Amino acid sequence: MSDTLSPSNGPGRPKDLAKREAILEAAKRLFLSNGYSSTSMDAVAAEAGVSKLTVYSHFNDKETLFSAAVMAKCEEQVPTLYFELPDGMPVEHVLLNIARGFHQLINSDESVNLHRLIMALGSQDPKLSLIFFNAGPQRMLNGMERLLGKIDQLGALRIDKPRNAAEHFFCLLKGAGNFRLLYGCGEPPIGEAAEAHVQEVVGLFMRAYRP
Repeated sequence: MSDTLSPSNGPGRPKDLAKREAILEAAKRLFLSNGYSSTSMDAVAAEAGVSKLTVYSHFNDKETLFSAAVMAKCEEQVPTLYFELPDGMPVEHVLLNIARGFHQLINSDESVNLHRLIMALGSQDPKLSLIFFNAGPQRMLNGMERLLGKIDQLGALRIDKPRNAAEHFFCLLKGAGNFRLLYGCGEPPIGEAAEAHVQEVVGLFMRAYRP
């Protein structure tokens, strides 16, 4: 999709995508540094270098903006395209692409800090936790469930319960290492260690569901 604006001035004119990205980046920075309740739409507008009206023209309210920021982070690391099954591509390659993107996502500084923020605020504002879950983990699970259903139909793997299998896949990838990272008593796996973990998980998954 092009970032170039249509020359039309009519009501169907696309919004300025560059400004939208600036707003999302500003929102992510402020939500993580100041917390959700202390981040105002005015502050996001100032951080993004746009007017408050521009922020509201892209995002109706702070909840919508928070949800969009979470989705943008997930899409950055695990694009929706990853959950497709191109003709001729081995299933293992598709799963490895998803696994690498997801593993990098959950161990990133932004993701770790956002999870800590949600854990701290969840008991005070369950609605915020639900917004986060729907925008991030739920999106991943839905995409993976659809993909695994297709894989089952093709007979490449036998997956009677795609939803359960999707949850198993992501939980295996998180493992104990991600818990240690969230608790502040571990370092994110990188390089060969990260790749070895991803390869091992995908291998286990393939063996578990192979016909």
